[in-house]
Amino acid sequence: MKNKGVIFNIQRFSIHDGPGIRTTIFLKGCPLKCKWCANPESQLKNIQISLNKSLCIGCKACINICPNKAFSFENGKINFNNIKCVECLKCISNCPTKAIKAEGQLKEIEEIVKECIKDKEFYEESNGGVTISGGEPFVQSKFLKALVNALKEEKINVAIETTGYIESNIFKELAPMFDLLLFDIKHYDSNKHFNGTGVYNILIINNLKWALANNLNVLPRIPVIPNFNNSLEDASGLAKLLKIVGAKEVQLLPFHQFGEKKYELLNKPYSLKHLKPIHKEDLEEYKQIFIDNGINCFF
Repeated sequence: MKNKGVIFNIQRFSIHDGPGIRTTIFLKGCPLKCKWCANPESQLKNIQISLNKSLCIGCKACINICPNKAFSFENGKINFNNIKCVECLKCISNCPTKAIKAEGQLKEIEEIVKECIKDKEFYEESNGGVTISGGEPFVQSKFLKALVNALKEEKINVAIETTGYIESNIFKELAPMFDLLLFDIKHYDSNKHFNGTGVYNILIINNLKWALANNLNVLPRIPVIPNFNNSLEDASGLAKLLKIVGAKEVQLLPFHQFGEKKYELLNKPYSLKHLKPIHKEDLEEYKQIFIDNGINCFF
């Protein structure tokens, strides 16, 4: 299956996922469960169902067609249980209002590359290329390797957005293939990292340290999240960590609520829905701490 991967989006003309104009390919599957995740549909590796209740008319066609009783009718509304879903996708074709859709689809490498090379001229003019994102792209490691090789044959610049949480042997094999590693660092404290993401940060830090020591092109990025890592004390701890691993620059990614609606569609709880977004002007003191520590910090 290395020539096929589970993709949940291909976004053309991206300008926030690396330098220049880029095409961003989003792969499903992630070992982290970040409470603020803007792409909750990326967490499961398999194809899953989302239900837009605002479009649902309660006709019960999905209940009648589902072979595993994943749909139910409660309190006047259709509900969906992802655990029971066997991915037959019959509900999608039988929904008269298109309230049900699949999050993710199986795509062949040839099809993806064909889509990417449509904009090769824009990549070349803007020093852009393709960024592979997720989820955590390294989860689909065999597919990822084959996809990057195919893009490189077309002489396309390839970046990756990664959590860094992947077995070291896989990371060390595949990381050097990329022209740029956009590497997320979420917390310097391993226990606090676990509380926010569901995993400890030791493996992440070791992979980052290895990448920097081996002169890979790495841009550490910090998603700044309220009540998690947005204090000035957190900035000091993160700056100290970056200095230890040898990082010279860092990008700040202020918290936003762009993915909030997705939780409702997936029938997933979202514990941060009442928090306000963070804006660049809120982080000037935060940013200055990195600069004072000799680290180039920008948004």
